[in-house]
Amino acid sequence: MSGHSHWATIKRAKSAVDAKKGKMFSKCAKDIMSAARTGGGDPDMNIRLRYAIEDARAVNMPKENIERAVLKGTGKLAGQSLEEVVYEGYGPGGVAIIAEALTDNRARTAPEIKKIFENAGSALASPGSVKWMFEKKGVITVKREDIDEDKLLELVLDNGGDDMRTFDSFYEITCEPSAFNRLREALEKSKITPVTAEVTNIAKQNVTPSVEEARKALRLMENLEDHDDVQTVSSNFDVPAELMTEN
Repeated sequence: MSGHSHWATIKRAKSAVDAKKGKMFSKCAKDIMSAARTGGGDPDMNIRLRYAIEDARAVNMPKENIERAVLKGTGKLAGQSLEEVVYEGYGPGGVAIIAEALTDNRARTAPEIKKIFENAGSALASPGSVKWMFEKKGVITVKREDIDEDKLLELVLDNGGDDMRTFDSFYEITCEPSAFNRLREALEKSKITPVTAEVTNIAKQNVTPSVEEARKALRLMENLEDHDDVQTVSSNFDVPAELMTEN
């Protein structure tokens, strides 16, 4: 299984625990603020904001927290000034890793991300040295029990989807970023609620590290994901079958 697909399952398993720790609330709030800042505070007119709010509700973020994040994003309430930052690096076994963050203090976040890599025996790379190995794609996962495969495939192809693959108990759909909102809306109209839906980095070609290297790379990705400023983490490796039941 690809690193991204397995990482999606890990994030689903972690989401309930992370929400209890407040980490998901922080990440969702930043996503809402960023969406409101760039597209306005009306979710009916700003589809990115609407989906950010839906993601926040999915982890039971309180309504008042959501409203406060929208107000901060539109400047109607004093709050953080967030900057989008991309960190590129190499993990165990030469695995390429990208961490995308929203931070109010680049000078604080950068050394913290660097330390996470170093603690894993890895290192940050210069800007652009890893990113070229990836391309931006919309990725949506849907439970297999929610819809017939042929029906879903037809819906995907009719609404700009590029590919659909089956993994264990879910389908993974990929599309160009420009088709992401259209495809997600089509699923909503068919009463299908995605398990995950995001525009993220997908590797153009995967590498195959050893089992131990893959285990260490997954641990590094989890540690990056746990950082309050990091919104998404992507990699370019295939997860060995031996690790499929470990997370």
